Order: sequence, then C-alpha cells, then structure tokens
Amino acid sequence: MIEGLSHITFIVSDLDRMEAFLRAIFDAERVYDSGADTHSLSRERFFLIGGVWVATMEGDPLESRSYNHVAFKIPDSEFDAYERRVREQGVSVRVGRSRIAGEGRSLYFHDHDNHLFELHTGTLDERLAVYSPSE
Repeated sequence: MIEGLSHITFIVSDLDRMEAFLRAIFDAERVYDSGADTHSLSRERFFLIGGVWVATMEGDPLESRSYNHVAFKIPDSEFDAYERRVREQGVSVRVGRSRIAGEGRSLYFHDHDNHLFELHTGTLDERLAVYSPSE
C-alpha cells in the first residue's frame, strides 16, 4: 500500500546554486549534506520544503525543458510576494496557461538546470469543482 510521497530528487550541475535557489524561493531547510562522500550516485543534499523531502544530486543538467513539473501549494494572498522571490533569482518565468475562474493562480519557472517548478494557489477539490459539468 502506498503511504504517500517519499521524496523528490533533482539532478543539478551546482549544489550550492541549487541550494540558494531552494532557500530563496521555497524557504528550504537543508537537513543533510554528503560533503565529499557519495553514498548514492554522487554528492547530494537533502532539504525539507513544506514537509516534503527534496533531494539534490550533483550531475548533468536536463538537456531540454518540458512541461513536466513539481507544483508547491501557496496561499493566494502570498502569490505576489512569491513572484517577486522568483524574479529576484533571475530564472526563466514561463507564461502560464489559460485558466478557468476558480481553479487558482499559478507561477511557472525553470531553475538553472531546466527543471520546471510551479507555485499554485488552488487545490484539487477546487479544480474538480470548476471542471465538473454544471447540473
């Protein structure tokens, strides 16, 4: 039986740069740094973001960008503040898709290694309610 999400891993070219990115935007808390050790495939660091274990491992960045992404929930009242945080990092902000009223707002952005992140204000229940046909 699946108990939930264990962790998310990102392969990054620069552990320090990714740590600064995660801290600046997501208030990530570093909980582990392998240093020179390689218990897995390469040097790695672990973070907590909103209670989610996020691992970063040193390696080659993604060759291209796609819409595959990880979305973190934020309150709508903090959307503008988070947008400022993202833009201050100088990363590429993607134009969002068109939205149906009531499904929440989203901010999409790539990190320095082509991973796509989303900050989203809505919930699954809200999305399902908006997408359900009217009776």
